[in-house]
Amino acid sequence: MHTQLSSIITSRLEKAAVDNGFDLERPASGNWLAFASSQCTLCVWLGVDESGALLAGFSRANVLPAIQPLGEPVSTELPPGCAGACGAHDIPALHRLLRRAFQLGKSLPDELLHLFRAKTANLPRSTEAERLVVQRVGQDIFRQGLMEYWEGRCAITGLAILELLRASHIKPWADCATDAERLDVYNGLLLAPHLDALFDQGFITVGDEGEVIVSQALDAPARKLLGIADPNSWRVSITGQGAYLSWHREQVFKTIKPS
Repeated sequence: MHTQLSSIITSRLEKAAVDNGFDLERPASGNWLAFASSQCTLCVWLGVDESGALLAGFSRANVLPAIQPLGEPVSTELPPGCAGACGAHDIPALHRLLRRAFQLGKSLPDELLHLFRAKTANLPRSTEAERLVVQRVGQDIFRQGLMEYWEGRCAITGLAILELLRASHIKPWADCATDAERLDVYNGLLLAPHLDALFDQGFITVGDEGEVIVSQALDAPARKLLGIADPNSWRVSITGQGAYLSWHREQVFKTIKPS
């Protein structure tokens, strides 16, 4: 059950919202405080239950799969427009939850597509050079979206040196049928340079459970030199990437057929 908020808790919840990108206060719903963002379309509701646990609700169901591992399951009546909620045991945990929600709100479909359309609406596309300019705008937006989604870390190794990370399409830009596919954050992995090259050329792929699969086309010495001799400790966090990864395994991954 949701409980009445004290002025101290209200102040802390407001600060958590603003500090993590939800800078627009909205009318409260019962004992839920409501906030929106000037930078994305996601809205959040914040409150406290009778046990003192902090509650965070979200307006978009597509952020929940990635948010829920960071929070705690809750069973409470949700405000109108709220797609789901989870709990945080303290204020720092709530900050982490809201920061992740903000990152997802800026990157999940179809946020990148909307941004791309807005930025390229008036750009000409008559010549090949003009189309390349539009493509570069899209690729820059896609990279920034992957930076937000993967929190500036390689999806496989966790490497966090931004200058080295590559925004790797799972299904390449040229093979996508629509801009929605090209700008879908689920159609990308943020990778360290050598893993980006290996993935792009089909020497590695990712399975349905997030396991890294190395092609038999790479012999043991090559695997050792590349630092992928034992990929079993690596797991990629999979949410909406499944269909694109299936395409990569079927169309790009190098399999060695029996002779």
